[in-house]
Amino acid sequence: MAAEPLIFERSVPGRRAFSLPALDVPDAPLGELVPEGARRVGPIGLPEVSERDLVQHFTRLSQRNFAVDLGFYPLGSCTMKYNPKVADVAAATAGLRRIHPLQPVEQVQGALELLWRMERVLCDLTGMSAVSFQPAAGAHGELAGLLMIRAYHASRGEDSRRTVLIPDSAHGTNPASVRGAGFHATTVRSNDRGLVDLGSLRGALGDDVAGLMLTNPNTLGLFEAEVAEIARLVHEAGGLLYYDGANFNAILGKVRPFDMGFDVVHLNLHKTFGTPHGGGGPGAGPVAVSERLAAFLPSPVVINEGGRFRWDVDRPLSIGPMHGFHGNFGVVVRAFAYVLALGAEGLERVAENAVLNANYLLTRLREAYDVPFDGRCMHEFVLSARNFKQDGIRAMDVAKALIDRGFHPPTVYFPLVVEEALMIEPTETEALDTLDAFADAMLEIADLARRDPEALRRAPTTTVVGRVDETRAARQFRGRWTPEAV
Repeated sequence: MAAEPLIFERSVPGRRAFSLPALDVPDAPLGELVPEGARRVGPIGLPEVSERDLVQHFTRLSQRNFAVDLGFYPLGSCTMKYNPKVADVAAATAGLRRIHPLQPVEQVQGALELLWRMERVLCDLTGMSAVSFQPAAGAHGELAGLLMIRAYHASRGEDSRRTVLIPDSAHGTNPASVRGAGFHATTVRSNDRGLVDLGSLRGALGDDVAGLMLTNPNTLGLFEAEVAEIARLVHEAGGLLYYDGANFNAILGKVRPFDMGFDVVHLNLHKTFGTPHGGGGPGAGPVAVSERLAAFLPSPVVINEGGRFRWDVDRPLSIGPMHGFHGNFGVVVRAFAYVLALGAEGLERVAENAVLNANYLLTRLREAYDVPFDGRCMHEFVLSARNFKQDGIRAMDVAKALIDRGFHPPTVYFPLVVEEALMIEPTETEALDTLDAFADAMLEIADLARRDPEALRRAPTTTVVGRVDETRAARQFRGRWTPEAV
C-alpha cells in the first residue's frame, strides 16, 4: 500500500482552507505597521490545501499516536495510569474553569477552599504540615524543595552546606535540580541488594552536606527498608531528607514519608492522583514540608480563618513565588476529584493493586529475563536484556518488538546501574488479561531472541516509520518536514 502523501506533497496552488473577513480597521502603509527589518521578503512556504486535506492530515496524525487511553503503557518510573474522566468533568465545572486569578478572594472562596482541602489531604497522606501547589511539575517541585532546604540552612547561619547526596539509582532530574538550586551533587552507591549502601552514605556525610534526596521505593522498585537509619544518619550530620515522590503511588495510604524521617516531599499529581501527564501542557508537582520548613514555602499560601479563605502574602522567610499566580489550578481540581471518588480505602487499594500487578508480571517474566535484584518488588521492577547480548539483541530491540505487538515499550537503559535495563510499571489500572497479553508478548520476544534475532533487529515493521538511528535522531533532530529531508 502506497504511503499517504504528506501535507506539503498535497499542496496545489490556489487551494485554501480558510477565508478571512474584510478588514474592519483603517488601512495603513506597511512601513507604519511593520519595521523594515521585521518584514518577510519571500513566500512563507506553507502548503496550499483545502480544509478537507487539512482535517484528514491532522486526524491521521492523531490516530498514529499511542496514548494511555488506547493501550498498555508500562513506562517504568512514569506511572502511566488511566486517567478517569470524572476528574475532567469536575475540572470543567464553570465555577472553577472560568475564574481568574486576579478576582477578589470574596468571589473565589470555593476555589480557595478546594486548595485548602486538598492541602489537608496531602498532609494526611504524607504526614507533612503544609503544602504549596505552585510547582508546575515534579522537577519544579524538586527545585522548590531544594531552595527551601537552602533557605533553612542559611537562616541558621549554615549557608556553607552546599552538598546534596543522591543515590546512584536516582531519577535524572535529581542532579539537575541540585545544580539548579546552587548545590553540588555527590553520589551514594547502591549495595548488592539495590538499596542505599550505608557505608557509602556514612563516608559522604559531613559538615558541608545540606541533605539527601531519596526515592522510596527507589527507582529499582525496591523499598529502602533501612530508611529510618538513613534518616537518623542524615539528621545527625545536620542535613535534611528530601522525598522524591515519583514512586508515591506504591505506598499511597500505607506509609507516610514524614514517619520515615523525611522533611520535604514533592508529589507528582499526574503519577499518583489520576491527572493527565502534561505532554507539554500543564502539570502539577506540589511540595509538602514538615513544620520546621513551613515558613519557607513559596508564597502566597491559602489561610483558613473560621471558614473564610484568603491568600497569605506576608511571609518574610518564603523563597518567593515559583509560578505565575498560584500554580496550575485545573490539575489540582482533577486530583481532588480523584481523591473524592476513591476515598481513603480506595487510595489504599491503588497501592495494593499497583504492587500486586508488578509482582505478577515479575513472576511471569523472571525465568526468561535476567533479574539484577531479585525478590519482591513494589510497583515496578527492572529486568535486564543482557542475557541476549550474545545473540546480538539489546534492550532497544526488545522495546521495538513490543511496538509491533501493540504495546508501548517500557523504560529502557534506566536506571543506569543496570546493564540493558528494561524498567516496567504496570500501574493499578490494568486488568489481568492485559498483563497476561503483555507477558505473553515479552516471552515471545525472549524466544525470538534465541531463534530468530534478525526478526527483532528489523522491528518495528508495522509503524509508519521503521527503525531509526536513535543517536542521529537525538543529535540531528528535525522538528518539521522539509523537501530535502525526504
